[in-house]
Amino acid sequence: MAGYTFWFCVGSQDLYGEATLRNVAEHARIMVEDINASSDLPYPLVLKPVLISAAHIHQTFVEASQDPSCAGVITWMHTFSPAKSWIAGLKANTKPLMHLHTQFNEEIPYDEIDMDFMNENQSAHGGREYGHMVTRMGLTRKVVAGHWKNPVVRERVASWMRTAVGIVESGKLRVLRVADNMRNVAVTEGDKVEAQLKFGWEVDAWPVNDLVDAVNAVNQADVKAQVEAYYEQYDIILDGRDKDDFKNHVAVQAQIELGFERFMVEKNYHAIVTHFDDLGGLKQLPGLAIQRLMEKGYGFGAEGDWKTAGMVRLMKLMTRDVKNAKGTSMLEDYTYNLVPGKEGILQAHMLEICPSLAQGKPAIRCQPLSMGSREDPARLVFTSKTGPGVAVSLVDLGTRFRLIIAEVDCKQVEKPMPKLPVATVLWTPQPDFTTGLEAWILAGGAHHTAFSYDLSVEQMMDWAEHMGVEALVIDRHTSLRTFKQEIMLGHAFYR
Repeated sequence: MAGYTFWFCVGSQDLYGEATLRNVAEHARIMVEDINASSDLPYPLVLKPVLISAAHIHQTFVEASQDPSCAGVITWMHTFSPAKSWIAGLKANTKPLMHLHTQFNEEIPYDEIDMDFMNENQSAHGGREYGHMVTRMGLTRKVVAGHWKNPVVRERVASWMRTAVGIVESGKLRVLRVADNMRNVAVTEGDKVEAQLKFGWEVDAWPVNDLVDAVNAVNQADVKAQVEAYYEQYDIILDGRDKDDFKNHVAVQAQIELGFERFMVEKNYHAIVTHFDDLGGLKQLPGLAIQRLMEKGYGFGAEGDWKTAGMVRLMKLMTRDVKNAKGTSMLEDYTYNLVPGKEGILQAHMLEICPSLAQGKPAIRCQPLSMGSREDPARLVFTSKTGPGVAVSLVDLGTRFRLIIAEVDCKQVEKPMPKLPVATVLWTPQPDFTTGLEAWILAGGAHHTAFSYDLSVEQMMDWAEHMGVEALVIDRHTSLRTFKQEIMLGHAFYR
């Protein structure tokens, strides 16, 4: 992630002479330097020379496409730029594209405006010419309109930058499947070849005992150091267990974490899925180990759900270094509270919820688990933060993928759940419990989700649009009548 930049490309032409071109270049320099100095954007802008010829435009886009540090191209038509000059360059572009429809001055200079000013400051004119061509070419791009100093405009550019990084990183994503998915489960299945064609994901299966070998190769000094780090970072809830026995169970998870991560680093994987029915020589179902890996930025999906694992990884990357980030994790719908006025869905999993969601300090507990037929696994337990979030489900409908994006409101649980030894989140879907629930079912949404407090519906829609997959949104504007129509339209368009 370190070193990503976004190229800032300004369009013009030589009809109005060298003085105008010098002013265009100077305006662009002032804008880029001001924006970069503000730290309003998560990644720096790199100013490119003013583009006035088809050859130069084409060369710039080719260079951007070949530069691994370039995560996207932001284009701005300062004056009028004949759009036919952009065709070859746009056809050569492989990076996420934004059209920033702005102008240098914020206000019309009423007392001084003349034809020279009009000719030089033609974003209203040139932006439409350029926009027409991008639309005619059928290219996906983000359009952001407004003055470049406006905080809302900068916030939208920053938001899109994070999506663009998710798009670029999608082409590098490699998911490690430990064994296969849970037997007879439909929604965790999917076409992995099509996923590589569509998203760039490489999804590979490895025998579980290959990872067991990596776990067994971890030396005990490293395991001991890892356990001590756990004890410093988290509270310990013994639940009546012997202290030494408890620590031994925690050490198993420490060894799994170290072994799994070393295997993933060596083989260059960024996300992992496990399955409780196929643990090979593992002593415990990975719980605390997986939670820690997610907190470091790895994706995870339970019971072989590689689609959720991939989305969690990308959403982790998209939220990297977000100020006051509240967390991103895999979650699963477990059970409902149906009391009128208190409706909610309890989100949890057997063990593996990322502690980035935690409200306060997580604690380690070691409790029996009926699934997996192994010794009692250690795990982190906590209740989540409250506030709005976005839950997404990537599903394979047989002929295509669909991304379902839902706005949810995370709440404080009404009462403690002392006998439930897992991390929990309680949320209510937008626009209300019943509508949100029924829309999710109608859309074919999974019981696993990739969830984040720190991303927006718009960001996830932008990702889906660039990937060329259907996106269905369930939010405060949703009505079931229009939502059913959206499903029918998507079926007709994307089939």
